[in-house]
Amino acid sequence: MHIKQTPSGAIVYCDATLETISSQWFTFDYWQSQAAITGSSKGRYTTWFVKHNMAETDKSEWVLRHYYRGGLMEKLSKDSYFYTGLKNTRAVAELSLLELLYSEGFEVPRPIAANVERNGLFYCADIIIERVEGAQDLVAQLSQSPMSDLQWQQLGACIAKFHQRGVYHADLNAKNILITPDKFYLIDFDRGEIRSPNPKWQGANLERLLRSFRKELTKLPTLAFNESNWQTLMQGYSKT
Repeated sequence: MHIKQTPSGAIVYCDATLETISSQWFTFDYWQSQAAITGSSKGRYTTWFVKHNMAETDKSEWVLRHYYRGGLMEKLSKDSYFYTGLKNTRAVAELSLLELLYSEGFEVPRPIAANVERNGLFYCADIIIERVEGAQDLVAQLSQSPMSDLQWQQLGACIAKFHQRGVYHADLNAKNILITPDKFYLIDFDRGEIRSPNPKWQGANLERLLRSFRKELTKLPTLAFNESNWQTLMQGYSKT
């Protein structure tokens, strides 16, 4: 990774060709001024999709995400974190993990860059990753049509592959899994890390995912998910 100092912090980027990158790239206003906003994803906060112009032959899009607090800490500070070093910031830690996994061939988005803005003892941060072409999250998929037994098994095998590598995903839920015509991807590795494989945290990861499916089912009773689907997923997980 490469580091570029800025007046208020630092930018960490993965590709040397991005040496012209600036803090503006991590703002909505910059991409809007370029007429480059192509869409958004709305959860608690908005994530933006943008069309960059790094190469005329590159038709890919980027995903711009700002880091926000959740839970009780959100009431004290919406997006400010205590600074303990650049590599320890949420954005750089996630970017580093993605770069490692992407280099090893795991199904994760290609990491682009992270921006850290200092303010005394605290910082705010953003990350840019490449949008997975032709993908949608599992909730969107299952709200439209069911997955086959083979796909559920493939999903289980995909999660098992990450677990065997020791990849801990802090928020493994149905919306953080993308599906394309031929594979699954995991996204949003904020607070993720590499751990020693252990059935305790791996089991907790899976239970979190199951709870998310059940929660989405209460929101949309027609969601194409049932307990049999989960058992099929676990069959694929166990075989890997």
